[in-house]
Amino acid sequence: MDSTPLKFDLAAALAALSLEELDRIIAAGETANEYLRLLKKSEQNVVGQCLANQGTFFEEEHYPQGDVFDRESHAQYYYHAHRPESGEHGHFHTFLRAAGMRRMVKPVPYSGKTKRPSGKDALSHIVAISMNRPGMPVGMFTTNRWVTGETFYRADDVINMIDRFSIEQSYPCLATNRTISSLMQLFRPQVVALLEQRDKTLSAWATLHPDRDIYEDRELEITSIVDINIERQLTAVKKAIRQRNKH
Repeated sequence: MDSTPLKFDLAAALAALSLEELDRIIAAGETANEYLRLLKKSEQNVVGQCLANQGTFFEEEHYPQGDVFDRESHAQYYYHAHRPESGEHGHFHTFLRAAGMRRMVKPVPYSGKTKRPSGKDALSHIVAISMNRPGMPVGMFTTNRWVTGETFYRADDVINMIDRFSIEQSYPCLATNRTISSLMQLFRPQVVALLEQRDKTLSAWATLHPDRDIYEDRELEITSIVDINIERQLTAVKKAIRQRNKH
C-alpha cells in the first residue's frame, strides 16, 4: 500500500519561516536552476549523468554503481527505477550515514527480528526525489524502513539531517551532485512535512496491525508523497518574501 498524497499548504509553511530561511530557499533554487541550465547546454540532465558509462540500465539496480558518497559530509545517494505505474522515470534515494549525524542521535527503539545497520554502518534515509523522463524533479516521497534497508530514526532527528546533506565531488558529475544537494534545500518545507507524515503513517499502521512488525511490512511501502515543481516553488517563496517585506 502507498500513502495518499500529502495535504501540504505551501503558503502556510512558508509563512512560518524567517526571511533568512526564505532567502536560503531562493539561493538553493537559483543554484539548482543554474546547474540544470549548464547540463541542458550540453544536452545532458542529472539522471543521464548517473547512468552514463554504466552499461545497460536495469530496474532495481543502483546507479552509479557503488552509489555516490561524500566522505566529508557522509551524505549518500543512488538512482534507480521500479515504479513505472507512478509515471516517473526513476528516483534518487538520499541518505546520511552515522558519522554525519549529530552526536547522541539514536535509532527508533526496535524489538523485531530484522537486523539493521548499526554503529558506524548506521544510516538514515532522508527522502526520495522522483524524476521524469526529461530529467526534472516532479515529486518527493518517504518510505518504510524495509524499502531502503536503513537503520530508521525519528522524524525530528531526520529533519535535523536535511541541512547536513551535501555532495561536493566530481563523481559522477559535479552538476548532478550540486543539483541534488540544492533540491534538498529548495524543497526543505516539503521534506519536513513528508517526514512528519511518515511517522504518522507508521503510527496509524501500527494501530491497525498491532500484530505486525510495521517496519518490515511489505504491504506498506510509500509512507508519504507530494508533487514538486521548481518554478512553482520559487514563485511561492518570492511571493512570501514580498508579503513579508510589505509588513
